[in-house]
Amino acid sequence: MVTGLIGKKLGMTQLFAADGTVQPATVLKAGPCVVSQVKTVDSDGYEAVQLGFVDSKATKENKPTTGHFKKAGAAPTRVRREVRVKAGGEAPKLGDQINVGIFADGERVDVIGTSRGKGFQGVVKRHHFAGGRASHGSMFHRAPGSIGASSFPSRVVKGMRMAGHMGADRVTVRNLKVLKVDADNNLLLIEGAVPGGPNAVVVIRKAVAAKAVKTPQVETKKKGRK
Repeated sequence: MVTGLIGKKLGMTQLFAADGTVQPATVLKAGPCVVSQVKTVDSDGYEAVQLGFVDSKATKENKPTTGHFKKAGAAPTRVRREVRVKAGGEAPKLGDQINVGIFADGERVDVIGTSRGKGFQGVVKRHHFAGGRASHGSMFHRAPGSIGASSFPSRVVKGMRMAGHMGADRVTVRNLKVLKVDADNNLLLIEGAVPGGPNAVVVIRKAVAAKAVKTPQVETKKKGRK
């Protein structure tokens, strides 16, 4: 059984529960995806499948990629990702389509994507440095401060927090709740936010370490003795 799916972030909305509470939700177009390659323990040392995100946009691929998808009996796709197969489950075959039906309402999932890029930023925005005094003449408003000693080790140690490129990183958000599955339109509504902006490509997988869903408990008052 395939444990994940390729999706595209469409935007955010909100859902109202029965008691009137508002739940922020992210709308994802999850699949359909086609199986373009199957990896087994005998051939590759692990079990996984390569999925291609079926999109309406036409894609022009080179001859090796075209031949790769020709073996699977499917049209080439622009977006391809590899996801694991559940151990002991039934392995899919080449050319099979995987849709949003592998998820269920209330299930916990992990969403993997690329965060928004923010360009070159200073230490205050990038690492949340407090900066210096804002008074007149301080000359230390948003400066990083010391980055190392002169005598020893006479170099900047690895991992020093400095200004640099911010964002555009691979981010995994864990244990998000599936609020609603729309199988007819291949839509998935997930509680909270996921990495990336609109039309960002994400991978939705079943939660690796799913947390138990907390249910509210009603306290009962004990009757006292007369």
